Amino acid sequence: MKKPAFLITIDTEGDNLWRNRTGIVTTHNAAYLSRFQQLCEKYAFKPTWLTNYEMAIDPVYVDFASDVIARGQGEVGMHLHAWNSPPAYQLTDNDWQHQPYLIEYPREEIRKKVIFMTELLEKTFGVKMLSHRAGRWAFNEYYAQLLIEFGYQVDCSVTPKVNWAFSSGAPQGNGGTNYTHFPSGAYYLDAENIARPGSSPLLEVPMSIQYKHSGLMNSLKQGYDRLRGKQRSPSVHWLRPVGGNVEQMIAVAEKTLAEGADYVEFMLHSSEFMPDGSPTFKNEADIDRLYSDLEQLFSWLQSRTQGMTLAEYAAEKHHSSAASVS
Repeated sequence: MKKPAFLITIDTEGDNLWRNRTGIVTTHNAAYLSRFQQLCEKYAFKPTWLTNYEMAIDPVYVDFASDVIARGQGEVGMHLHAWNSPPAYQLTDNDWQHQPYLIEYPREEIRKKVIFMTELLEKTFGVKMLSHRAGRWAFNEYYAQLLIEFGYQVDCSVTPKVNWAFSSGAPQGNGGTNYTHFPSGAYYLDAENIARPGSSPLLEVPMSIQYKHSGLMNSLKQGYDRLRGKQRSPSVHWLRPVGGNVEQMIAVAEKTLAEGADYVEFMLHSSEFMPDGSPTFKNEADIDRLYSDLEQLFSWLQSRTQGMTLAEYAAEKHHSSAASVS
């Protein structure tokens, strides 16, 4: 790999799912994605559109993503929101309100949902699904084993330094996955323990995340929170726009590369490209500021990285591993 990869991952889903707990899903954001795709192509970057159910059946999105695939300018992968992905299964008294994690469902239901989404996407786009991100970042060993069984090559669900156990899903559950001690760099995971490298064919590509504070400060803050009866993950910065944080994003990328990483990974939700499609970007002015930040970030990254989809990066890693063995 001549330069580290820049991996752009987009959780491609319905409009403002943070606010929408009604069960009525719109997908108007599909009409706003071409502007971002054009920006990526301007800098020779290739986004991976991690696609969930409602977007996979939206004709505007299907046309858009099919064109991206046909031109070799990006990839479609799988993203699964358990509460809104067939086949239907009622886990709580109000699944749309609680948005339970897929890993909280019975195993046979998890399997059915993974099969359905994989087959839907492959039939719709005429390509093998190779890349995946879990809905709400909830991943475990059984989920990984299913991805391996159905031929996925790369997952990007791990958020190192972040503990989602404090984020509730089903009321009877234990929250999301604790990634506090997971690796920060890419690794072929152990299908019996996804927190450690192993010999499975599934490449894990964790998000690019850095601590906001020093280790000492994090310890002091967490100790203070415990005294107040509160529990939360240490504060972190992601390679992710939140409005006016271009300097933070560049700092995350710079530190990640300085640590010797061979990739940096960016994420955003598709609905965040649309005014009022998220809590963060509420109007046209917010969207314009988002694109101004993206221009600065992409310009900084252009000379330091090379654009790849997740599957392209996984193929590079596979070839490198095979070469080192031989």
